[in-house]
Amino acid sequence: MNLNLTGKRALVTGSSLGLGEATAKLLADEGAEVVVHGRDKERTEKVAQDIREAGGSAATVVGDLAEDAAAAEVARAALAIGPIDILVNNAGFYRHLSWTDASPDEWRNTYNVNVVSGVRMIQHLVPAMRERGWGRVITIGGGLASQPMNTHPQYNATLAARHNLAVSLARELKGTGVTSNVVSPGAILVEATQELVTSIGPARGWGDTWEEIRPNAVNALIPNDQERFGEPHEIAGAVAYLCSDYAQYISGATIRVDGGLIRSAF
Repeated sequence: MNLNLTGKRALVTGSSLGLGEATAKLLADEGAEVVVHGRDKERTEKVAQDIREAGGSAATVVGDLAEDAAAAEVARAALAIGPIDILVNNAGFYRHLSWTDASPDEWRNTYNVNVVSGVRMIQHLVPAMRERGWGRVITIGGGLASQPMNTHPQYNATLAARHNLAVSLARELKGTGVTSNVVSPGAILVEATQELVTSIGPARGWGDTWEEIRPNAVNALIPNDQERFGEPHEIAGAVAYLCSDYAQYISGATIRVDGGLIRSAF
């Protein structure tokens, strides 16, 4: 299937590693010109170089989207390369904290990084998409938005906000040719996920080695129909589809890529 992304330019926030990196690379493979974003210049440049060596087109922008001025500079630098047709709001973070340990400051900081940073990029980049009559905004959400855990409550709540703002944006963009949708991953096996599961596994009786811990962690934390963690390229595939012309009729939707973790028919 040709997704017809040649000639489109995509900014993927937080694409210097993990899900964002996989997404940037797949969009480049599909013909898009990709702007790789991160806060670490060396790591960000490495992803862009990988894309170029694979025959794709990539540039870089570096900056902290949690600050107004820095986010504005990231947007300016990205637009200096050329119009942005696709915005993938992927950047975010969490810390594995209990309700007791998640202070009000932690809640405020997490909300700023995970929600307001995306709003900043939307406000900087979407008006021009609207004027051109074509654009894609993909927000990376998560199953914890609708089925939160008792831990890291500050993170769960920001995912719910990300889902909500994406639907609100879709309503705002009615009739413009610009769509706004959510890709909702389950537990995806990136470096941070493996580090967390490995650190808590022995104390929970899941084993001592990764080979022992991995299946037990799936059963305990994320029981799903595929009986495994997801892979970054599986999220990237859903994003790429939503960026294509095949998805023009999809608006304000959530595509769950979680192996059946979220047990809901709707």
